[in-house]
Amino acid sequence: MVTWLLSISVGLRHTLAAMTDTPRRRPLVGSQIRRRRRDRGLTLASVAEATGLNLGYLSQVENDKASPSLETLAALADALDVPIAWFLLEQSVAPRVVRASERPMRELPGTGAELSRVDGGLARDIAIFEGTMPVGTRTGFHAHPGDEHHIILAGTVRIRQGDTVVDAGPGDYVLLDGTLPHDAEVLGRRPARLIIVYPRDGHSELTRTD
Repeated sequence: MVTWLLSISVGLRHTLAAMTDTPRRRPLVGSQIRRRRRDRGLTLASVAEATGLNLGYLSQVENDKASPSLETLAALADALDVPIAWFLLEQSVAPRVVRASERPMRELPGTGAELSRVDGGLARDIAIFEGTMPVGTRTGFHAHPGDEHHIILAGTVRIRQGDTVVDAGPGDYVLLDGTLPHDAEVLGRRPARLIIVYPRDGHSELTRTD
């Protein structure tokens, strides 16, 4: 039993030693700082003056030869007009793309209108739709949490909310308070096409991701 306990103890010591000896990855923020400084048209000297930091030290930071403290990053963030977290973002994350052919589709029951989810459900805060509404389509009055944004791409859409009636055509933007009952109707002889933006969970029937 004693021998067994000793072997466990030795094994734990070796494991802990290996964990202690494993080097931690040092965040490399120099390239982000340099890129932002150049984008702002600033010299190292002007940033040093704005932050009160040593010019040589700033050069080392930009070349990842020195690790800035949080206090230093905060000073640089103020001088370069970005939040401190901007320096720590992973630059290797690729843009996410939703092809037109991959968009989830929704239909407005009883209207013939179709909506495609432009953002594919990837956006964190909003839901973006492109809608096609046949001639004579009317959604009926409905309400939901959050604002509702419309950009008319083609045709004419009449939007009603309370006592207000708005006729919107190509290029027009209409903002609605979604909590108040509103209605949309296609006017004229052409189908309407529009972009609609909701809060991500603002219109549960449309913004669900299943």
